[in-house]
Amino acid sequence: MNKSKLGIIVGAGENLDEIFQKVRMFNFPLCQMSFIAENMSLFDPLKIKMKAAQYEIEIFSVFLLFKGQIFNLKDGPATMGFVAPDFRAERLKLALEFSDFVREIGTKYIVSHVGFIPDDEQDPVYQSFIPVMREFVEKCRSNRQFFCFETGQELPSTLKRTINDIGLENTGINLDPANLILYGKANPIDAIEIFGRYVKSIHGKDGLWPNRDEYLGKEVPVGQGMVNFPLLLRRLKNLGFEGPIIIEREISGERQIQDIKRAIEFFSKIL
Repeated sequence: MNKSKLGIIVGAGENLDEIFQKVRMFNFPLCQMSFIAENMSLFDPLKIKMKAAQYEIEIFSVFLLFKGQIFNLKDGPATMGFVAPDFRAERLKLALEFSDFVREIGTKYIVSHVGFIPDDEQDPVYQSFIPVMREFVEKCRSNRQFFCFETGQELPSTLKRTINDIGLENTGINLDPANLILYGKANPIDAIEIFGRYVKSIHGKDGLWPNRDEYLGKEVPVGQGMVNFPLLLRRLKNLGFEGPIIIEREISGERQIQDIKRAIEFFSKIL
């Protein structure tokens, strides 16, 4: 079995040198860059492409974010992704433009949280959501891109049904096993039996289940949460997974750097 490459997720910013120096600091060969769609006009995609080449870093995927999203179980359903009806039209317009933006960077994979997908396929919100997603995924296909669903805000079976209902071959999954726990949706080990071949990349992130009085579980350093990465990776490899593990630690400062270093050590022992 091929050994998965390690990478890191980095946010887009004005100082591209600083961003790619952070990736190089950990000796990563690749990264995932996150962009807020409403801010994409602030960036020159060709400059990003050139700067990544200068540092010999592959931008494996880009993460599409939108303003106004609230990442929790209380406010998330009304604000997240393309599912939230009040934001859907404007976000589709932005996403179509973003696909062209990413084409100029030369990256194959676009990743995003699409929102809290309804479990009921007869739900009017779901039925009106599918054509919107299909239009965006078709746009990605025209730009020779894969769209990958970021996991966590929906049941794995619901996400699998959504992919089938969209019905386009350029759909995949960026498996964030911690998110499945943080949102209380599934055991990651069980989820991969459903996701199977659709998993194109993984977020190396860990977490704890939410309690009844919490709107979201707690993200913790890799190896300190409920994700069984050794078993998870073994199962995925058996299903043919060959993608990268993108380390994500949703804090900043020196502690983030130390936690990333520990995550590198953790994954190096089990890959």
